[in-house]
Amino acid sequence: MDQVAEAQKKAQVLMECLPYLRLFHDKIIVIKYGGHAMKDKNLQAAFARNIALLKLAGVHPVVVHGGGPQIGAMLDKLNIHSEFKEGLRVTDDATMDVVQMVLVGSVNQNIVSLINHAGAHAVGLSGKDGMLLHAEKKSMIVNRGDQPPEIIDLGNVGKVVRVECSLIHSLIRDGFVPVIAPVGVDDHGHTYNINADAVSSAVAGALKAKRLLMLTDVPGVLDLEGKLIPSIRVHEVSSMLSNGTITGGMIPKITCCMDAIAQGVENVVIVDGRVENCILLELFTEKGVGTEIIGSSKA
Repeated sequence: MDQVAEAQKKAQVLMECLPYLRLFHDKIIVIKYGGHAMKDKNLQAAFARNIALLKLAGVHPVVVHGGGPQIGAMLDKLNIHSEFKEGLRVTDDATMDVVQMVLVGSVNQNIVSLINHAGAHAVGLSGKDGMLLHAEKKSMIVNRGDQPPEIIDLGNVGKVVRVECSLIHSLIRDGFVPVIAPVGVDDHGHTYNINADAVSSAVAGALKAKRLLMLTDVPGVLDLEGKLIPSIRVHEVSSMLSNGTITGGMIPKITCCMDAIAQGVENVVIVDGRVENCILLELFTEKGVGTEIIGSSKA
């Protein structure tokens, strides 16, 4: 291929992005960053470049990140026992100190640094900054057949009750990319560890984001034959839970997706974060690389 033909091919790719650039221009896109995409160096760099490109193209990305494996590694290093109940980490006071140290002090700042290096201007936040994430203690009740319901105490594990959007909007107006660690605080100043999927859902809903992208370590929602389901309408979820299409760890993720849509997010997409440039592929191509959850009223 000669030089002109190669340049024309690149120009054609850019032109194919035009309708999507128009669709998302000046819109807020919330991205939950987690899983393998946070651990692989090449995927980390690609994620940062994707975020920078969105910002420079006139889109407003807001990043919410997890950090469970990093927390687990630090707890092991400090010889602090970590207990799980019903798949959730019990967060006592010692563990909460580590959670803040890792999420706010290490993981968050690393993501900010990567995005800044890629050419955008990122600012790291925890939910405690400006009372960004108002939280309360999360209660868990488990039903086990004929036995009485069991109340499980998860310690300093919380849930979001309100998002203070003014701080995020101010940063967006000033050209920054907010990067949020999932740590919240209640009206008494008590700190809580909050599930990053739930935080991304609450933030996207409060901001009325155009899209919520949830990066995962799976291709998306698979059918009973193991094939990717490109899109799911909200009213289809109940039957997919009943027939075993949606199971295990995908259940709480889908619940978060539905919560976001109920709060006004247009579409939520479960994206395969193991695919390099998955954010650009999802937003700027026709097929994307995940499963889109669509509200019943959408065409």
